[in-house]
Amino acid sequence: MSDDLLLLCGVASGPLFTAVYLLTGALRPDYNSLRHPVSSLSIGRTGWVQVVNFLGCAVLLSSAFAVGLWREGPSRWGAVLIGLWAVGLLGAGIFRADPVRGYPPGSPDRIERPTRVGTLHDAFSMAAFLGLIAACFVYAPHGSAGWTAYSIASGVLFAGAMGWSSAAFSGSPRMAGFGGLLQRVALVVGCGWLTVLALRTLYP
Repeated sequence: MSDDLLLLCGVASGPLFTAVYLLTGALRPDYNSLRHPVSSLSIGRTGWVQVVNFLGCAVLLSSAFAVGLWREGPSRWGAVLIGLWAVGLLGAGIFRADPVRGYPPGSPDRIERPTRVGTLHDAFSMAAFLGLIAACFVYAPHGSAGWTAYSIASGVLFAGAMGWSSAAFSGSPRMAGFGGLLQRVALVVGCGWLTVLALRTLYP
């Protein structure tokens, strides 16, 4: 596969991943995108759509992008971190999340005893998030002052929004209704940064 095609996978990865979970969340009965995490879309009869979204973006797009960055990008450490993002998405797709915040209907707001599968999902998701946050800072010095500021701001905002969303999902009563929104803010920021990184590498 050519380097340009590998980098184009990075251009497509974030928008495709985002479009699928936003559309699926909007169409799913009893699912509240403001309240519920993206991973909850993997649960239920149509959960395979989000599973395919995780796996497709990890295996077909993000991993290919990491290879392209390894070959053409300014930082091989950064390429490894994008690879960690891909591995995290892969694990999040293989191991489904436990119910949280009352979804599916009838589930408690909070699972007191997480399942082994749910714990693995959370661990892989955390690895993906940490990889992407670190990549923002690793790539920040490789470009103009504007790119540096954008990358640092993206890393800080991604980490902050993801941290607040985790607090909402884990039991903060004041934030219970906004965990899904905060997580989506983080993902849009992170996936948007990945797209810009791919475009900058493809068209220096």
